[in-house]
Amino acid sequence: MQLSIEHRTHYSYSSPADYTIQHLRLTPQSGFGQRVKRWEILVNGRISPHADAHGNVEHTLVVDTPHDGITITAVGEVETDIDLPPPADTLPLAIYLRETRLTAADAALANFARGFCNVRGQLDEAGLTELMHGIRDKVRYRKGLTDVATTAAQAFAARHGVCQDHAHIFIACCRNMGIPARYVSGYLFTPHGELMESHAWADAWLEDAGWQSYDVSNGQRANGIHVRLATGLDYRDACPVNGIRRGGGEESMSVSVQVHQSAQSQQ
Repeated sequence: MQLSIEHRTHYSYSSPADYTIQHLRLTPQSGFGQRVKRWEILVNGRISPHADAHGNVEHTLVVDTPHDGITITAVGEVETDIDLPPPADTLPLAIYLRETRLTAADAALANFARGFCNVRGQLDEAGLTELMHGIRDKVRYRKGLTDVATTAAQAFAARHGVCQDHAHIFIACCRNMGIPARYVSGYLFTPHGELMESHAWADAWLEDAGWQSYDVSNGQRANGIHVRLATGLDYRDACPVNGIRRGGGEESMSVSVQVHQSAQSQQ
């Protein structure tokens, strides 16, 4: 499947900002069953690329002249459902057992995770799939009730959240049971190509299978309708855009993502 993607992020300020620096994790890489055919980032400022600790392609955007807004557009085409292995890991697996503030398991989460273990008290592949469905049943998908600072434990207790919260809960359960896990940001193709925001899911490491991907919000393993952007310990490591600015007053932000199946792919 060939997918055409356009991801637009716009910031507007109530008064001119003097200086802005943004970290952009908006560049997919070939591997994990996807091949990047073309990709570019369009911005009104200077950008420079580098690889971060997790092996993601990250660009640093700097705007050092007065500005009342910033528009960042990532656009390109990615082929999915192909036989391309994942790139080599840049960090030891043990790193992905580390709890973060967003992925710490409290007693309720730890007890929930244990319910999906096999007779040896371990989370195996079947248990991970059941865990994915269990979280989806327990924590309903509802927008506007959590934010980027909501922890896995808070979302689990509230029984609602979005894809980011589902991924954090899954990661918290895995790490609590000794399974390395990481956060994945990316895109999701939907048949009608409706406007949406970026998506998130989780990877879990199995000794005999390597990294396996679980999309809790959709109750399925990640497949050809998913395009990976970045990975990390949690949202803060892998979010598409984050940064700081000096001046600018009040800020408003809008995000739109369109993912279409290209005409060539439909032939």
